[in-house]
Amino acid sequence: MKQLAVLIDPDSLSSETDLLSLIDRCNQANVDMILVGGSLITNGFWDRCIELIKSHTQIPLVLFPGNIMQTHAAADAILFLSMISGRNPDLLIGKHVLAAPLLKKSGIEVIPTGYMIVDGGNITSVMYMSNTTPLPADKNNIASCTALAGEMLGLKVIYMDAGSGAVNPIRPSMISEVKSQISGPLFIGGGIRTKEQAIETCQAGADIIVVGNAIEKNPSLVGELCQAVHSLNKF
Repeated sequence: MKQLAVLIDPDSLSSETDLLSLIDRCNQANVDMILVGGSLITNGFWDRCIELIKSHTQIPLVLFPGNIMQTHAAADAILFLSMISGRNPDLLIGKHVLAAPLLKKSGIEVIPTGYMIVDGGNITSVMYMSNTTPLPADKNNIASCTALAGEMLGLKVIYMDAGSGAVNPIRPSMISEVKSQISGPLFIGGGIRTKEQAIETCQAGADIIVVGNAIEKNPSLVGELCQAVHSLNKF
């Protein structure tokens, strides 16, 4: 089943009204998942954002944390991200040691996730904040071997990301090669702005398309992209 996840960055919201409007669009479009997270949370809206989402929709809310402070017991699950594409030990295991007892106490579902940053044509926030070099966009073999190693280490999900505001989405050939090497779900995000790109990404092997920046700029895309992704489930 192909799915659409909408990524909400609390720092990108200008008001509660904007958030409620976006939630309503997600409900109408039957979005499969809402991810919440960001490289920085500076506006103090984290807790309120999650509370509003949980009180206005039944769509699963999954945390996509930019740091160990981005947790919340009301969430349905958290992507426990290990940045396997980089060599920053803090993001491979270091920060996880600090977060683990908090997550166990919260009781939310923890999803071990291999996080892979792919060059999307520009320097994105996640690249800068993580102090890591992205995977080259044309090195399919490096990406597939990295994903395979992550799965062999026990990671349940692979998430490939060109980053928020990426110029180019991840190439279909890379997605296909990665998907051929893993058995778990494959998330793909970054640079997806049109229904044609969403369909192409799904057909290449993505199980879950993640869209955030494009929807921030044009919220009406929620319905269009969701319809495009779900249309592939009819065959």
